[in-house]
Amino acid sequence: MYPMDKKRYQDLERILKGAGSHWRIQIMDTLEKHSELSVMELAEHLSADYRTLSEHLRKLSIAGLLMKRHEGASVRHALTERGKNVLKFCRTLE
Repeated sequence: MYPMDKKRYQDLERILKGAGSHWRIQIMDTLEKHSELSVMELAEHLSADYRTLSEHLRKLSIAGLLMKRHEGASVRHALTERGKNVLKFCRTLE
């Protein structure tokens, strides 16, 4: 195996930090079951405050684990392939 360069280590850090919260893992799990949810729909599914979820969604998006799609005044959220892979990895740790 070849050593990784510094940028790759930084990319991995960003991804791991993005998934580094039980809330974010729950969000990813919910989005896998119910694709393309708004913040309010996620708040209903998770019985959570939408402001808290908004911050977690922002971090998931920065990590490339989540994509956002604008639909009128609403923003829909869905997992990216990377997000699905990270969630699959998390499940192997159970």
